[in-house]
Amino acid sequence: MAHYKTEQEDWLLVHLKYLLFIFNFFFWVGGAAVMAVGVWTLVEKSGYLSVLASSTFTASAYILIFAGALVMTTGFLGFGAVIREQKSCLSAYFCLLLVIFLVELVAGVLAHVYYQKLSDELKQHLNGTLTKSYGQPRAVKITASVDRLQQDFKCCGSNSSADWQHSAYILSQEAEGRQVPDSCCKTVVAHCGQRVHPSNIYKVEGGCMAKLEQFLADHLLLMGAVGIGVACLQICGMVLTCCLYQRLQQQFY
Repeated sequence: MAHYKTEQEDWLLVHLKYLLFIFNFFFWVGGAAVMAVGVWTLVEKSGYLSVLASSTFTASAYILIFAGALVMTTGFLGFGAVIREQKSCLSAYFCLLLVIFLVELVAGVLAHVYYQKLSDELKQHLNGTLTKSYGQPRAVKITASVDRLQQDFKCCGSNSSADWQHSAYILSQEAEGRQVPDSCCKTVVAHCGQRVHPSNIYKVEGGCMAKLEQFLADHLLLMGAVGIGVACLQICGMVLTCCLYQRLQQQFY
């Protein structure tokens, strides 16, 4: 009977190790995905970030990168803990899982808070950026961001192309008779912004504000989905780690 019990305990220990090893692999992959989303936000979408008033969106991306890097590092520790069967490594692994969970929780709260104030920020800031900052000598980065925004989203103006009538750039001599920037044109050529016919420029309902708001909302949703997925993996990992720790402790005694 005692021999059977020992074999059963060994069987449970082996299966717990395999389960934790498989979990750790998916956890590592999840960390890489979290980090990739953060890097993609900063590299591919950084052109839009300068038209936003706050840095919360950028901060969320940096937190994702940090969390992803921490997850991947923790994954290596998890592989070592499973292979060596050391209780100290399992304890450190569990603590790191808990820290990552808290970091992702902070990122999720930031994303939620930012989503609530997203619409108000865009309404207050985007139109002012287009009318006051665009085309100014000290706002080259903002000008490039607005041009890229209008071309990528195929839109013109904050709410409509009529917003450009009040722009400091359009009212200046540098505009050379343009009624909208050339980036509003469906086919961008020099001075194409002099003609505002729908066949020449983008006429989108809601303008760039509606397009940008939808883009950011979708992106925050993606951040949240990835974070929730990794968080679920973490909960499974913490449960498996506790079970393996207890089994090792029972075997030791």
